[in-house]
Amino acid sequence: MVHIDIPSLCYLKEINEIGVCRVCLVEIEGIGALQASCVYPVREGLIIKTNTERVRRSRKTAVTLFLSNHHRECLTCKRNLNCELQNIADQLGVRDIPYTGEMYDYGFHNDNPAIERDYNKCINCRRCQAICNKIQECHVYSPLNRGLDTIIAPAFKKDLIEVSCIMCGQCVIACPTASLTEKEAISDVWDVLSDPTKHVVAQTAPSIQVTLGEEFGMEIGSLVRGKLVTSLKRLGFDRVFATDVTADLTIMEEASELLDRINNTEKLPLLSSCCPGWVKFAEHFYPEFLPNLSSCKSPHEMCGALTKTWYAQKYEINPENIINVAIMPCTAKEYEAARPEMVSDGYRNVDFVLTTRELARMIRQAGIDFANLPDTKYDEPFDQFSGAGTIFGATGGLFEAALRTAHYFKTGEEMDIPDYSDTRSQSGLKYGEVQLDGKTLSIAIAHGTGNAKKALDSHKSGEKKIDYMEVMACPGGCVGGGGQPILGSKNHKKISLDYRHNRADSLFNVDKDMEIRQSHKNPGVKKIYDEFLGKPLSETSKKYLHTSYVERGKYPYLRTEE
Repeated sequence: MVHIDIPSLCYLKEINEIGVCRVCLVEIEGIGALQASCVYPVREGLIIKTNTERVRRSRKTAVTLFLSNHHRECLTCKRNLNCELQNIADQLGVRDIPYTGEMYDYGFHNDNPAIERDYNKCINCRRCQAICNKIQECHVYSPLNRGLDTIIAPAFKKDLIEVSCIMCGQCVIACPTASLTEKEAISDVWDVLSDPTKHVVAQTAPSIQVTLGEEFGMEIGSLVRGKLVTSLKRLGFDRVFATDVTADLTIMEEASELLDRINNTEKLPLLSSCCPGWVKFAEHFYPEFLPNLSSCKSPHEMCGALTKTWYAQKYEINPENIINVAIMPCTAKEYEAARPEMVSDGYRNVDFVLTTRELARMIRQAGIDFANLPDTKYDEPFDQFSGAGTIFGATGGLFEAALRTAHYFKTGEEMDIPDYSDTRSQSGLKYGEVQLDGKTLSIAIAHGTGNAKKALDSHKSGEKKIDYMEVMACPGGCVGGGGQPILGSKNHKKISLDYRHNRADSLFNVDKDMEIRQSHKNPGVKKIYDEFLGKPLSETSKKYLHTSYVERGKYPYLRTEE
C-alpha cells in the first residue's frame, strides 16, 4: 500500500470504470498523454506519477470546467460539505472560475413522492446509470441529447413516477453531487411538531440505530438506539416507537403465511414483501409473481396502521389528530407511504417519512449535540421487541427471523440454535436448504433487485427450485438503503459493501445480546394479538396488516393517486 488517494468523480469500483470525468489522470513514464487511472491496465514495471505539475494542472482544469457550467448553489444545497465535486475542488485548490459556461436551465423534476432530480447539478458521471442498470437492472437512466446538451435521464426526460423506477434511492447514494436527492419532508414535520392540536409519534426502523451516528462523526456501525430516542424526544415528538415491534408482527404473519402455503402446496415460492422497492420491481417486471408475494405490509406500515387504530383506541386519542412520522433508511418508503392501499379506516397509515439523512438535518437544525446525548427508552406500547425484529435491517435477517418462528409454530419447540448464519453472507444471491419439521425447503436470499431477477429467472426456467425467497432491493439490505448516510467519496467509490458489513454486524450483535430473540416470545406482540388482532392471519390482521399489489407494466404512466 502506498496510501495515495487519486481523486475521481465518475469511478465506482467494478460498476462504473469509464474514465469520463478525467479527474483521475496520472502520468505514466514512457507514455506521452496523461491516462485515466481507473481504466488504464496495471502491469509490472509501470512507473506512475500522481503529483506532477502536469497532473495537478490537468485535474484542476477538468474540475474547473465542471464548475464553469455548474449552478453553484453550495450554501443552499443538501449536499453542502458532503459533495464530491465541492470536496475535490477544495482538494485541488480551485479558487476561481476563469471561464463561465452557458449555465443552461435543464430543469428540476420532483413529481413523485420520493426522489428529486435537479439536472442543473448533473455532471454526467453516469454513476446513477451504472447502479440502476448493472446492480438494480431497472434501466431507468440513459444519456439523452449530444455534446454539451447531454443529460443522464429517463427516456424523454420523464419524471421517475412515469417510468419503471422502483424508488430505491441507490442512484441517490451513487450521485456525487445533489443532482439526485430524497424528497425532503422536514418543513412539514416541523409544522406538525409545532401544532399543539396534533399528537405526533415517531417510529424508527431497526437499521437506523446503527447508521444515524455516522452523520455525527461516530464510527460506522455504532449502536445509538438510546441517543436516537432522546434526540426525537428533544425535537418534540410526543411518543417514540420502535418499528422493530411491528417487524416482529411481520414475522408472525409471514411465518404463518409460509406454513399455510406449504401445507396447501399453493402459491410457492413465497416471496417476502417488506421491501417496497422490491415490491415495485415485481409489480413492474414480474407481475406473474404478484400472487407469490406475501400479502404482509411492511413493518412501518403495520406500525402506522396500528397507531391510527389500536393505539388510538387504547389511549383514547382521536386518530384525526395522530400524525405518524416514520424514520426510515429508504426513499422507497416515501413512495410506499403514498400508495392508496396504505390506508386504515380512512386514515393514511404513515403521514410523513424522514430518511436517516433528513433526521440528521433536523437534529443539527435544533442544535442538538447528538454524540453526547444520554440514552432514553422507547415509549409504550411499541417498546418491547425481539432480536428477530432487529435483524430485519440486514440482508438475511428476515428469513432467519421467520425461520425461528415458523419452526416453533410447526413443531411447538424452539430451535436449538436461533442463529442461522448461512443466510448472513453478503453475497448478492445465496441459495440454500433448510429443514422444517421433516420437510426440505429450498430458499434464496437476494439483495439488489438485479440479483432478485437472476433468482426469479432461474426459478421460472426450472434451473433452481425456490420455496421461499427474501428480497431486499438495496445492496446489504436496509443498512444500505437509499436514505442512509452518504459517506465520504472514498467509501462510495467502492461497491464492495465493506461499510455495510459493519452496520449489519452491529444489528446481529444486538440480536445476540437480546434476552428475547424470537418474535413469538415478544410480550408486546402477544398483547397486540390479545387486545386487538386475535391471532396471525385473522380477519382483523388481514384488514390492518395485509395489502394487495398492482400490475404496473414496464413503462407505465401511473401516478400514486391513481
